[in-house]
Amino acid sequence: MSIPENLKYTKEHEWLNVEGDVATVGITAFAAESLGDIVFVQLPDVGATITSGEVFGEVESTKSVSELYAPVSGEVVEVNGTTSDTPEVINSDPYAEGWLLKVRLSGDVPELLDAAAYAALTQEN
Repeated sequence: MSIPENLKYTKEHEWLNVEGDVATVGITAFAAESLGDIVFVQLPDVGATITSGEVFGEVESTKSVSELYAPVSGEVVEVNGTTSDTPEVINSDPYAEGWLLKVRLSGDVPELLDAAAYAALTQEN
């Protein structure tokens, strides 16, 4: 399973890609694989505010329901509609087509894991 080097990661298995003051957020391939076939995603609306470390949505699979934790604080500026219509895209392409939302950052990005640290974390599980 590949772990893109250019992204940052949380211990809760979300990834983050910061470009300027906007961050794209998704779940990792490890999380998607652990969940199994994803059948539903609940995300906040555009304009909503999310807070780092707090729940901002859910991913439901054939195995379970998992909460999504915000890796950063800010305003949701875009939600990936593809994940609502075809949530299985998160399983097949979690780092590109399966992104979840984009957030305009309202503060500094917290200290997150790099690819090597995330790889070490997932090997422990």
